[in-house]
Amino acid sequence: MKKLFGTFGVRRLANQELNPEFASKLAAAYGTLVQGKVAVGGDTRTSTSMIKHAVISGLLSSGCDVVDLGILPTPGVQYAARNYFDGGVIITASHNPPQYNGIKFVDEDGIGIPDVMEEKIEDMFFNENPKRVAWDEIGEVTINDRIVEEYQQEALKRVDQEVIKKAGLKIVVDCGSGAACFTAPYIFRKLGCDVLTLNCQPDGFFPGRDPEPIKENLKELIEVVKATGADLGVAHDGDADRTICIDENGEFVLGDKTFALVERQMLQENNGGLVVTTVATSKAIYDVANANNGEVIATAVGDLLVARKLKEEDGLFGGEENGGLIFPDFVYGRDAALSAAKIIEIMAKEDKPLSKLVSELPVYYSEKMKIKCPDDLKKEVMDKIAEEIDNDPQGYELDTTDGVKIFTEDGWVIIRPSGTEPIFRCFSESDSQDKASKMAQWGISLVEKYLK
Repeated sequence: MKKLFGTFGVRRLANQELNPEFASKLAAAYGTLVQGKVAVGGDTRTSTSMIKHAVISGLLSSGCDVVDLGILPTPGVQYAARNYFDGGVIITASHNPPQYNGIKFVDEDGIGIPDVMEEKIEDMFFNENPKRVAWDEIGEVTINDRIVEEYQQEALKRVDQEVIKKAGLKIVVDCGSGAACFTAPYIFRKLGCDVLTLNCQPDGFFPGRDPEPIKENLKELIEVVKATGADLGVAHDGDADRTICIDENGEFVLGDKTFALVERQMLQENNGGLVVTTVATSKAIYDVANANNGEVIATAVGDLLVARKLKEEDGLFGGEENGGLIFPDFVYGRDAALSAAKIIEIMAKEDKPLSKLVSELPVYYSEKMKIKCPDDLKKEVMDKIAEEIDNDPQGYELDTTDGVKIFTEDGWVIIRPSGTEPIFRCFSESDSQDKASKMAQWGISLVEKYLK
């Protein structure tokens, strides 16, 4: 098992394990393999500037040239790497609390680097042998603060701006004081929307709310949508690669629902196509594909795995259940900007409120739970759960693509160790909320059993 890398990149407590020495050495190992021009950008966290400068130093010391993009969404760096550079490094801990930060490495396509490259980086990191060039071969740093504007313009090109402008929608956007502050309000205004902003001042302490856009963190957004009679509420995570919506009634809309909504539109616009998602996503994605000449492939959890499969198979569209949608003709990664613009476009084209659009989708009920588990116990706990379920006399159907996904007569439940936090995640889906909740609790109880 890898010692440093999780689902996508490395995340740790800022200035404890993830200090300047750690960041510089890790970046030097990456630079040793890339040996080219690398884009670097990050989110608004208080530690981002410190870690970014250390990363830049490590890259320069390995002989790479660096282009500093400043503060911008993760997909903005991925867009830049894909179009102009040999790789990219993103300083972000995404939805994690403010005391965390992380380092994500992407390749020349803007896709998170593969396992084999992560393993080589870890080997260099632990064996003290990244490349260090001579004084006259040290790389150079340039600054490009225009990519963030170009990224916005490219997102806008991919929706029908005139239809949206005619609709005149009122939108409340909650950027969570993260990287979306530099993109989301501007994009919505360029689309002719009446925009109200919440937490749209960049602040690495995240004073308004926790960066993860889950229901309990969006109470203020929900209240403002209801109080102002807005057509839509939009929330983003810390690095602006996820979009979560609140409908016109103030109801929280699960990421699965907006995924299915945009999937249907993409398949209809393109007369079908291949959709890639993960094993933790709703059956609704398959139902929508079947009804619209689509095909679905499932990967393990991680947007870089979805992105890589989209590239390999020349897929049309992809995403995860957490509000992260991937448009491979634009960015090979989850992209909040185009996701939000596409949802607004669908509302404008259909001339229907979001609640009505969601009500037309296949109906399933889900539950998400999590439980703390030290990283060093995850494998042992997971192996014991897999063994118990495999030997269960009821003979459940299993999918072990990622963790254990158990299919029962009531639906399915997936139990998997997080790749970004010291927790297990448990997702379930059924034809009633009560069944979904009971299945998720069963999954949590299995983790609890083997934690003891």
